[in-house]
Amino acid sequence: MRRWLLWLPLCAFGVIVAVVAWGLYRPADRTVYSRLVGQPLPDFTLAPMVQGKPGVSSADFRQGTPRLLNVFASWCVPCIAEAPHLMTLKAAGVPIDAVAINDKPDAVTRFLRRNGDPYARIGDDRHSRLQLALGSSGVPETFVIDARGRIVKQHVGDIRAEDVPILLQTLAAAK
Repeated sequence: MRRWLLWLPLCAFGVIVAVVAWGLYRPADRTVYSRLVGQPLPDFTLAPMVQGKPGVSSADFRQGTPRLLNVFASWCVPCIAEAPHLMTLKAAGVPIDAVAINDKPDAVTRFLRRNGDPYARIGDDRHSRLQLALGSSGVPETFVIDARGRIVKQHVGDIRAEDVPILLQTLAAAK
């Protein structure tokens, strides 16, 4: 019996190591999701970011057509990675509006020239006020807005090829 008691601390240590290793192997999801999913877009009006494109407002999303609202920045590396997939969505007929965060018009113009321009409208959110109002925690993020201006889905991070069919299905259901 005493021999088993000698091994008890080693077994306890082994259990602690196993729990810590499991926690490191499977970290918790720390993604911050908006509380506005399922709610109407907050009222906003943003001035145009680049010449030749109108700004964006909440009224644009209550016109009877589901749309995407993409939160991006020209300085954002994942935004560059998602650009081809946004172009794929545009080619599929998806209307996409954007909010440029903490950016400058000339930088956004260069970004669109290099990576393609999938946007119908681009609003200037230099101080991230709309981004915070949406509950967006970073860039890029994309919101699916239904025909009545309600947020149906939030996609955190860059859109990848495997996300395109899911977004198309969500938009089709949002009519």
